[in-house]
Amino acid sequence: MAEEKDTSAPVLNEHENRLQKVKTMRSAGTEPWPYRQKVSATCQQVLDEYKDGQEKKYSVAGRLLTMRLHGKTGFATIQDRTGKLQVYVRKDAVGDEAFEFFQHNVDLGDILWFSGSSFKTKTGEITLKVEQLILLSKCLHPLPEKFHGIADIEIKYRQRYLDLITDTESQEKFRKRSKVVSTIRSFLEEKDYIEVETPMLHPIPGGAAARPFITHHNALDSDFYLRIAPELYLKRLVVGGFERVYELNRNFRNEGVSTRHNPEFTMLEFYTAHEDYHFAADLTEQLIKTIVSKSCDEPVVLFGDHKIDFSKPFARLSMVDAVMKHGNYKKDDLSEKNIDKVIAAHKLELPKSGTSWGHKLLALFEELVEPKLIQPTFIMDFPVEVSPLAKRDPENPRIASRWELFVAGMELANAFNELNDPFDQAERFKEQVQAHERGDAEAHHYDADYVLALEHALPPTVGVGIGIDRLTMLLTNTTSIKDVILFPTLKKKKL
Repeated sequence: MAEEKDTSAPVLNEHENRLQKVKTMRSAGTEPWPYRQKVSATCQQVLDEYKDGQEKKYSVAGRLLTMRLHGKTGFATIQDRTGKLQVYVRKDAVGDEAFEFFQHNVDLGDILWFSGSSFKTKTGEITLKVEQLILLSKCLHPLPEKFHGIADIEIKYRQRYLDLITDTESQEKFRKRSKVVSTIRSFLEEKDYIEVETPMLHPIPGGAAARPFITHHNALDSDFYLRIAPELYLKRLVVGGFERVYELNRNFRNEGVSTRHNPEFTMLEFYTAHEDYHFAADLTEQLIKTIVSKSCDEPVVLFGDHKIDFSKPFARLSMVDAVMKHGNYKKDDLSEKNIDKVIAAHKLELPKSGTSWGHKLLALFEELVEPKLIQPTFIMDFPVEVSPLAKRDPENPRIASRWELFVAGMELANAFNELNDPFDQAERFKEQVQAHERGDAEAHHYDADYVLALEHALPPTVGVGIGIDRLTMLLTNTTSIKDVILFPTLKKKKL
């Protein structure tokens, strides 16, 4: 009679199997997470420095991505910050004990240290011939399947480290983002701008039309607001004599989450005394072209179905002209007398913040024009009603000296001549308070301390804000902002 197979022993899952290996190692006196080993080179250095017939010794470390064992030999692939390298492990080179350890205790995802000499295989691949190996850090969970990556988008965002381990394209997006930021710093510092840090906790929210996050400081027994923009603090510094100042800052806005909005995001804001918004448009165009040249292979960048050409001069249109062009209207159609007919024809709802001519023009622009602005375009001369911190045009007091830059249908940057008349600013703050009382949760508060700063004389100044997340989206052909923020804001996970 055939002996029945014992099925009483539980089948271990992959995690349990790895935990068992940890116990086995520790019982044998091997630490699965030792102190460290000296690393002499990166994976890319080994590849770059190889010369035919000249063996060179290296010690490298990396995460194990693949492993193929054949009897007493095996090939494996490791990955460090610079890329991937093949290693060749032979039992007679590393010794029986080390080879057995590698064969039975090492798993994909583990971080290992290898020491050996470089050579080229028969297939022409530069490889490290291993003489010594040590486990540096045991991975207790299996990695996502390497050919298909992470299928669950929740895991991709919540466990970004898994995304970075398995998806080199995702890694490159964040490397490019880092390059964008470093280029900004170099560009502005070469032009005599000073980098500063301003508060993230504000006693009064201000600097942008947005709903703030509220928190409470126990020791002061006071409510504070997470920064929605650093603008009012940066302009205080211009009053203090920092005539060219910038900040790369995190902002927080208590609004919806979408492919283009995250409640926590990164902005560049810079301010220039004794210049105007035309200067700012020229400088911003130069900055963005520099960023593209430093971080992209060519000036024409693919974004979805569009080819964005950053090499050409950026178009410039007034908001009125843009609505006339893209909506096929005449100037008289957009006059205060006739604009209601156009609003009604498109069945547009006006915001609670106001129903003035300026609010109507902005509503038409957002409906008829914004999605069509694919190539880089400055929309100039906003209505003053929708620009509470901007200086009026001296030749047309209904218009603010302001522009926004649009690319691929997205607002990328905003700029205006700063309002430095303390009386005008006080009146506009009052108007914003009234809008807030009418139900506009995004309207500005009255900031008496900022008005006091203006009373000490803010020089003629222009300010610019650029969204770093959206700029990175454009330059990496990414349609969701979550893919360019390392840890995007997500709903709490149910336990």
